[in-house]
Amino acid sequence: MTVQFGIDRLLADPALRGPLMGQRVALLAHPASVTADLTHSLDALVAAGVNVTAVFGPQHGVRGDLQDNMMESPDFTDPVHGVPCFSLYGEVRRPTGQSMHTFDVVLIDLQDLGCRIYTYVTTLLYMLEAAAQHGKAVWVLDRPNPAGRPVEGTLLRPGWESFVGAAAMVMRHGLTMGEMGGWFIRHFNLDVDYRVIEMEGWAPAVGPGHGWPTDRVWINPSPNAANVNMARAYAGTVMVEGATLSEGRGTTRPLEIFGAPDIDAKAVIAEMHRLAPHWLAGCKLRDIWFQPTFHKHAGQLCSGVHIHAEGPWYDDAAFQPWRVQALGFKAIRSLYPDYPIWRGTDFKYEYTDDVLAIDVINGGPGLREWVDDAGAVAGDLDALALPDEAAWREEIADLLIY
Repeated sequence: MTVQFGIDRLLADPALRGPLMGQRVALLAHPASVTADLTHSLDALVAAGVNVTAVFGPQHGVRGDLQDNMMESPDFTDPVHGVPCFSLYGEVRRPTGQSMHTFDVVLIDLQDLGCRIYTYVTTLLYMLEAAAQHGKAVWVLDRPNPAGRPVEGTLLRPGWESFVGAAAMVMRHGLTMGEMGGWFIRHFNLDVDYRVIEMEGWAPAVGPGHGWPTDRVWINPSPNAANVNMARAYAGTVMVEGATLSEGRGTTRPLEIFGAPDIDAKAVIAEMHRLAPHWLAGCKLRDIWFQPTFHKHAGQLCSGVHIHAEGPWYDDAAFQPWRVQALGFKAIRSLYPDYPIWRGTDFKYEYTDDVLAIDVINGGPGLREWVDDAGAVAGDLDALALPDEAAWREEIADLLIY
């Protein structure tokens, strides 16, 4: 069955759009906010007669033009429709009172990757909180979680909240944006007029696409989210942002690979298979060579590992990207005990101070401590993660729409 995304259902059904008529409508969007025929949601909504009075853009900008992490976007005026475009990753992370006065209802049409770190979920929370404060309505035009339903990772620990960790959720959360909004409202006890324009026909447990419908074109929701394989691997490979290893920025397959000039990827893969072969189900690891054109190890030949969560090796239920990447770190630590895996506190990840980026990413020090403990085995990390994963599944069970 063809999957209809929220934006397509809204455009196809005048009755769904009815409550928007006579309202000032804002749109929170990015380059992947497109309809089934690849019209950008802003253009499609205006063409459908919706009175769009403002646009908001998340990290990487509404145009998605900013390649690297932590590059801020300015406000600007849309050259076609003449409406203000407010950046939520520039001077501010949260919508200003001034910007909140430009609309009555905000439509959130963001393609997410299903990972706590991906900042669009935090932007969703900040918009919900601002809407509750200013008495505005929030509609999420729902889209698939391309990583599907499986959940993985430890819960973010109290005190570790950040722009890449909005609340106590696991790394791979298994929710759509519409469902996540429901969790935020309950978790933070928000009083907000909230509505989800649901998808029709999304069946995340069904192959071959699982989370991502194979009849829909993949559009990068951020510059380095180039394909569905990246979306599947991301809940693990994003941790490499906190390491001295390259995560492949400056190549054409970022966040599907990891490596460095001074490791032997063949040996790393063999050690991963020796340490915890049961964690490598559902994917295939391939040793590669790559030379980043920018970012870490720019211009240097790196020996690397490519994670293939695709083709005949992909098993949606078995693939565990967070454990796969943890195991990659563990194998490097095992082979090269003195290797400086972690970026230091001088690297301020997402505007944090005096903490290691790897701990910010994981919402606590547990994973790093496991990697660095020579005596720790796979079962010790499972002992941390399995109870958290079970608790999260139980917590979200009644929020699942699909």
